[in-house]
Amino acid sequence: MNAIRTSATVSHESIAWKLIFGAWLFASISTLGALFFGEVMQLPPCVLCWYQRIFMFPLALILPIGMFPFDRKVVRYALPMAVLGWLFAAFHVLLVAGVIPESMKPCTQGVPCSEKVIEWFGFVTIPLLSFVSFTIIIALLAMAYPRDSK
Repeated sequence: MNAIRTSATVSHESIAWKLIFGAWLFASISTLGALFFGEVMQLPPCVLCWYQRIFMFPLALILPIGMFPFDRKVVRYALPMAVLGWLFAAFHVLLVAGVIPESMKPCTQGVPCSEKVIEWFGFVTIPLLSFVSFTIIIALLAMAYPRDSK
């Protein structure tokens, strides 16, 4: 009976590790993408993009710390950051889509937040990419969150 519990625990931890690894992969790809747009393509980020970067970039560093050695409690630190980044990304997507009025825009200097710098396939913008990435990271971290109180 004890061997079954140990095996189930190891299996669940293996799944949780893979979920956290997936979240780290998305955070790393998003970080590299943001750096590519800014440094290689020379696209200056708007204020909302900076806020999203503030929450995305640390995820690429915090998540591997929880993977080696494995500690599912890293989700407690990463999930709030991902949720805050998601909120900024959602606001940015709504601003670009015109749902939020221009008078509420936080970008009064520099690059306008409502400007579509890149638009692929007629609808994919940089804020949408950020929103999707934060959404996937939140979903993966929520699935890896430790449910037991041990």
